[in-house]
Amino acid sequence: MNTTIYASTSGQGPDVLLLHGLFGQGSNLRAIGRALEGEFRVHCLDLPDHGRSVWLDKASLSQYAQAIVLWMSESGITSAHVVGHSLGGKVAMQLALSHAPLVNRLVVADIAPVAYAGQHTSVFDALQQVVEAGCQSRQAADEVLAGLIEDPGVRGYLLMALERREGTYDWRFNVQGLLRGYDQLRAAPDFDQVFTGQTLFLRGADSDYVRAEHEIIMKQWFTESHMVSLAGAGHWLHVDQPEAFCDQVRRHFRG
Repeated sequence: MNTTIYASTSGQGPDVLLLHGLFGQGSNLRAIGRALEGEFRVHCLDLPDHGRSVWLDKASLSQYAQAIVLWMSESGITSAHVVGHSLGGKVAMQLALSHAPLVNRLVVADIAPVAYAGQHTSVFDALQQVVEAGCQSRQAADEVLAGLIEDPGVRGYLLMALERREGTYDWRFNVQGLLRGYDQLRAAPDFDQVFTGQTLFLRGADSDYVRAEHEIIMKQWFTESHMVSLAGAGHWLHVDQPEAFCDQVRRHFRG
């Protein structure tokens, strides 16, 4: 397997890995990196099938985690703190469960270690329509997306991953690969063993991704975990409440 992972690194100190969500890229978490780089060496990673990282034949949480393991080895990183949001949080949990010695302290942002129902059908349809339309401007791509995605915030997030190639715009992420692997990516992590490292589950108080019934399984597999809800925040809690989010992360990593 080609294990090339693209990372943007800044700061000095203990290593911190930042893992973004589905359809995103490492630069989405750059604001968190800037907030932490005074105390830590921060690596904003593009997950496989995203950004400038390798595209895999088969997407899954375990494959993504394994790609990060190999990148850490190639980078000379023996262990790190890890922050993951949404899909990145699932990959972070898989990394901790399958390769516990590599993970010091863990922060999982607005996602639980459970399977989620499919909810991105319209997004995949819209992404493919942009490709088929051969859009020659971001505005044209936004107009195509708007036919299936009403929320301008979601469209703006997706458009961050749009790049110009040979006169038309295309996605930096692997649309077909993500579609093929979607069931695996929305599945629960593989529970190889419990993770006994200090774990913080951060949830947006206005989000329904993490519910009360999820706390039992969180405690079962992440034995030294606790959960904090951020008021005034939805699923994109690091965007809705950036100062509170980064404050929680810093305090958790300082121990």
